[in-house]
Amino acid sequence: MWDFGATAINAIVITFVFSIYLTGTVGDDLPGDTSPASWLGRALALSGLVVAVLAPVTGVWVDAPVRRRRALAVLTGLVVVLTAAMSLIRDDHRYMWPGLILLACTAACSELATVPYNAMLRQLSTPENSGRISGFGLALGYFGSVLALLVVYVGFISGTGDTRGLLGLPVDDGQNIRAAMLLTAAWFALFALPLLITVRAPTPEEPHDRVGVRGAYRALAEEIRREWRRDRHIVYFLGASAVYRDGLAGVFAFGAVLGVNVYGVSEADVLLFGMAACVVAAIGSVLGGQADDWVGSKRVIVLSLVAMIAAGLTLMVLSGVAAFWVCGLLLCLFIGPTLSASRTLLLRMAPEGKEGVAFGLYTTTGRAASFLAPWLFSLFIDIFGTDRAGMGGLCLVLLIGLLAMLAVRAPHRVVRT
Repeated sequence: MWDFGATAINAIVITFVFSIYLTGTVGDDLPGDTSPASWLGRALALSGLVVAVLAPVTGVWVDAPVRRRRALAVLTGLVVVLTAAMSLIRDDHRYMWPGLILLACTAACSELATVPYNAMLRQLSTPENSGRISGFGLALGYFGSVLALLVVYVGFISGTGDTRGLLGLPVDDGQNIRAAMLLTAAWFALFALPLLITVRAPTPEEPHDRVGVRGAYRALAEEIRREWRRDRHIVYFLGASAVYRDGLAGVFAFGAVLGVNVYGVSEADVLLFGMAACVVAAIGSVLGGQADDWVGSKRVIVLSLVAMIAAGLTLMVLSGVAAFWVCGLLLCLFIGPTLSASRTLLLRMAPEGKEGVAFGLYTTTGRAASFLAPWLFSLFIDIFGTDRAGMGGLCLVLLIGLLAMLAVRAPHRVVRT
């Protein structure tokens, strides 16, 4: 249920509604030569840098199970408050900067909240059912995204004229979008409460030392050195996956902005695209999992990245709504297989009994590169003077990750009979 609520923040605030409201409505008369989309990229790049600095500290701190619910409650509360505060952002370019600050802080807190959330899985499952519980949470996340987008679309955005949605809220001064932010904040709070209230804190087994930033990074460096001595290809994979996973996140984060600002998709129809994208990504995850068993994880990752780069470059040279829908859904189709095969490959590369350490490094290194896609997205827009060029920056991130992935020696797949 926490996943069900949290995905509304990613879908409505960061990707399909508030970010588009900022770049397409609030900042449409922004003075200066810099595009609002470029400023969005810079804000999310800064957010990624903050996450990269704080994620190792957060991860080490919540190693103590008694701290996990407390950390999750604080970070969830911050996300709810920041999202509700977005209802104050009016249709005036002077509100662009407060809006970007709120968006960047929300993205950072939402990402950091996944650290204690993922760590709680061991408290709420057994080795026999942890996979099913994790997969069920992921499935509910996709469903939550679709349902939240549908509610916002029908209630606040659909239709034309001066009022929108079934609620008939006025478009003037962004009142319908600002009201949607209050709903999104309440949505997350409602579905996060069951976990925060009902989960029982474990009995502390032993006292845990306080850990600062330097101590957390020393622990991280020691884990990486240990894996390097055991099998340096797992370190190669951690680095490669950190880069291309950031590219995947960038495609979701900036795709809707490009659809509205470049390809002429309406702010209402982009929500329909978001719902379709979630469904297609779920289908791709299922098909990619089956392909993984047949041809191996590395091949699925490489072929998926090649397909995404081809679709992204094709989208750059085309125009119009139809091109965005076709190429955009193709991009989403290969996101699921890439993420699914990445987890499977790491599991096959990790030594027996060290899966937790391996996935801890996987999470931390992924967050360490979370600034790369937003930075290159904004850099390409500034260099070429058009929002369309931002897709080139995202394709470059995917290409760097692909080239790094080619150097990884993957273990042979195990064929089950």
